[in-house]
Amino acid sequence: MTNTDFPAHSYPDDVAIINAGEKTILLVGTAHISQQSADLVEQVIANEQPDTVCIELDEKRFAALSNRKRWENLDLKEIIRKKQLSTLLVNLILASYQKKLGGQLGVMPGSELLRAAQIAEENNIPVELCDREVRITLRRAWHATSLWKKGYLVASLFASLFDTTELNEEKLAELRSKDVLSELMDELGNSLPDTKKALIDERDIFMAEKIKAAAGNRIVAVVGAGHMEGMQQVIKQNNREIMGKINTIPPVSKIWKAIGWSIPAAILLSIAVIGFRQGAGEAGANALYWILANGIPSAIGAVFAWAHPATIISAFAAAPVTSLTPVIGAGYVCAFVQVMTRPPVVKEFENVGNDIGKIRGWWRNKLLRIFLVFIMTGLGSSIGTWVGGYRIFTNLFQS
Repeated sequence: MTNTDFPAHSYPDDVAIINAGEKTILLVGTAHISQQSADLVEQVIANEQPDTVCIELDEKRFAALSNRKRWENLDLKEIIRKKQLSTLLVNLILASYQKKLGGQLGVMPGSELLRAAQIAEENNIPVELCDREVRITLRRAWHATSLWKKGYLVASLFASLFDTTELNEEKLAELRSKDVLSELMDELGNSLPDTKKALIDERDIFMAEKIKAAAGNRIVAVVGAGHMEGMQQVIKQNNREIMGKINTIPPVSKIWKAIGWSIPAAILLSIAVIGFRQGAGEAGANALYWILANGIPSAIGAVFAWAHPATIISAFAAAPVTSLTPVIGAGYVCAFVQVMTRPPVVKEFENVGNDIGKIRGWWRNKLLRIFLVFIMTGLGSSIGTWVGGYRIFTNLFQS
């Protein structure tokens, strides 16, 4: 796009007009950090006066965009209880990356989505949130990614924090072009095909079906440009029968559940056998080794994260126990204690987008320090499990 003044009903290539049965759908592809995208969205809605405006958001992401004081309602303790710290961290990393790029252009990430909702409200047009819940998307993407690719995915995610890419509107216009987007999607499909399926392809289907189910016969749908090509292909298909399947979190496989319980069972059984063969003293020595092997690395991890003294003690005490159950990890226990002893203040929530991209910020910001505690104590406990398990199994077979 070279300007923001479009004649009525005449739009650039960023807008696709699709006839699906009795419905006419105007699919508007946007860059989430582009002022021109926000202007285009406003122009299309004002011109068309559609029956419904659909936007690529779920309820939680919409609330996060529209409520500047959302941090005041964020219950970290409840997030930890539900074991959703990892999801929150990924959301913060992605939001930080978009905010950093948007800051170069003076545009807040997702401004065009929020503007679409505002324009619709001003014109008394119903708004439909058509994206799948982000937690489901992330969990399905993680579940679909192979064990070997998970490390690559995590490394790429954290690398984005320190990316120094500079964008202007000209580069954004190039990014929105069909050929470049196809190349980006193909690259993701080649390196992480199963991840792309959950992150992009399934959402293309989900959003297409939600848009078709929206009230009225003339719909304006605002989605990220990366979804344009895929949605134009699936929007005329009937995929309603798989909506339930792609909108659920896959359960943990029975094999992984069995492995998760078999390791602690093997540890406890080995100590019991050692005690039977060599006496209670030797069993006690192995149990003590297990406690120290798990507790010390986890406590060191807490120290490295500058955790509260109570958190450090909790790390030492919790790791030997949590290592014997797959239900909860030491990282969650220690993160909960850290929240209770050093709760972050609202200012630190508001600054997390800037602090997360700086190494020192992870220690300075109390919210990010909770994630450090979660990661480092969990890593220490994992190391201790392998070290302690190796020692116990070695003693078992030597006895």
